[in-house]
Amino acid sequence: MKVLIIGSGGREHAIAWKVSQSAKVDKIYCAPGNAGIAQYAECVDIGAMEFEKLAAFAKEHAVDLTVVGMDDPLVGGIVDVFEKEGLRVFGPRKNAAILEGSKAFAKDLMKKYHIPTAAYENFDDPEKALAYLENAKFPIVLKADGLALGKGVLICNTLQEAKDGVKSIMLDKKFGASGNRMVIEEFMTGREVSVLSFVDGRTIKTMTSAQDHKRAGDGDTGLNTGGMGTFSPSPFYTKEVDDFCREHIYQPTVDAMAAEGRAFQGIIFFGLMLTADGPKVLEYNARFGDPEAQVVLPRMKTDIVDVFEACVDGTLEQTELEFEDNAAVCVVLASEGYPVKYEKGFVIHGLENFENKDGYYVFHAGSKKTADGIVTNGGRVLGVTALGKDLKTARANAYKAVDWIHFDHKYYRHDIGKAIDEAKEK
Repeated sequence: MKVLIIGSGGREHAIAWKVSQSAKVDKIYCAPGNAGIAQYAECVDIGAMEFEKLAAFAKEHAVDLTVVGMDDPLVGGIVDVFEKEGLRVFGPRKNAAILEGSKAFAKDLMKKYHIPTAAYENFDDPEKALAYLENAKFPIVLKADGLALGKGVLICNTLQEAKDGVKSIMLDKKFGASGNRMVIEEFMTGREVSVLSFVDGRTIKTMTSAQDHKRAGDGDTGLNTGGMGTFSPSPFYTKEVDDFCREHIYQPTVDAMAAEGRAFQGIIFFGLMLTADGPKVLEYNARFGDPEAQVVLPRMKTDIVDVFEACVDGTLEQTELEFEDNAAVCVVLASEGYPVKYEKGFVIHGLENFENKDGYYVFHAGSKKTADGIVTNGGRVLGVTALGKDLKTARANAYKAVDWIHFDHKYYRHDIGKAIDEAKEK
């Protein structure tokens, strides 16, 4: 069969790599793709938001299944466009992708269906938001309502910081129209865990757990980013936590969306906070996480194309989802200055070191093929992932592999997965 993947980042590279392992698949296209994805797929020069062009391409090339990796096209309604053309596509329709597209919608849904989350208020008037903050408890969290590349969340420790945050989001429009509405919610403390899941509208099957590192600097300092690294599984995600989440969060979310006439088919990413009062939902995403996909998919034993098709066909209940009993760590190699200002166009050396090395992977997030070779083409450039029998081994392997890659102004965090060792010491 022929598969089209939509997107151009590390997540889509991980998806393309996993799809390439399916015995069912003999041709992969990716639009627009990147230099790493080109190893497995024919890259097509069509933008992820050019829905009509993408659908026409899928028809012209007799594509059997399209997999949408990115949030923007999902929230924009690409699945609806493809379905209208009679094309098979994996991902939620526009009315279901709102689960990620509007944080205010997601919070209201959780409140209505008693799904545990932080206390909050929604605002579309900056003056009312500022008035609310006068009597708020700090620290407090401000969230732009719409998509903001994972950066639309501000943690404010003082009233002045919060006022500046309201100005930045709602008045200065730092995140564009995403800041027309804003959620103000209580600050939760605890361990963060990410759990990705496949959903077919009724049935939900969760993948192995992971944990992301959002801040740019070591020790969780600096600005929020799209993710500087991740590990899987999380040692903090116990059977007790899993049992609670299945009963109070996972299935209730799927049932709530169905009850609202927004049946969800695709990936639901649950961002969880393990608080002293039990697990609570930090956020929902409507697609694979990036870089979470880069540690979860290498551990997945099941043919991913079988799972995609089961979600589209509504037969997920009959599918067994299996993962290796091992661990994975991903360290993101970024361009110095990310996420604010950085240079592009530096030649990447050492990619050949990953060839034919079992358990070591390099996923391209921001790269481009040129006459000089593969060069940096983004803030997050590569995700270096390694497997190991346990997290400590996987972490050592990942940092060993980081040294195989060289490019000017390479920057990365040195403490991805360090919490694992800290947890064992306690």
